Amino acid sequence: MVIREEKEKGHNRGGGGNVSTGDGEKSPLFIRFLYHFNVDRDYYECHEVLEELWLEEGRDPLYQGLLQVAVALFHCRNGNLNGARKLFRQALDKLRNYPGESLGIDLARLRRKSEAYLADLERAGEAPFLFYDLDIEVVDPDLRKRLAELENQTPR
Repeated sequence: MVIREEKEKGHNRGGGGNVSTGDGEKSPLFIRFLYHFNVDRDYYECHEVLEELWLEEGRDPLYQGLLQVAVALFHCRNGNLNGARKLFRQALDKLRNYPGESLGIDLARLRRKSEAYLADLERAGEAPFLFYDLDIEVVDPDLRKRLAELENQTPR
């Protein structure tokens, strides 16, 4: 049975499970998301491209959590620290049930970095907060190669 086989392989096409659905990590949209997140740091554009993939992938919470990390950074960069805190909390809530390596990225590292960022934001009332970027570590060699190809094709 297809549904049972997919669940055994770690796929849940309903979008509500704790493992990514489909082949979204192979999507050009996911590559563009990683490019905007790690290279040009355009967190607004991250939101735009990942929202499209999130909808294509049946509203999988993993994509929504990644999207929320990007939007949290967008808010933080623009001085909306309360919005950033809220989105980091929501993102971490969604991302906590996924394997440490998901979608070809080191999700465990991103969770740790996001938790630390949220802790820094929580202390922002005690000391000034200086915005800083986060990186998503790409661990899948093919995904890393495709991201590098996009970097080489994109004028700066």
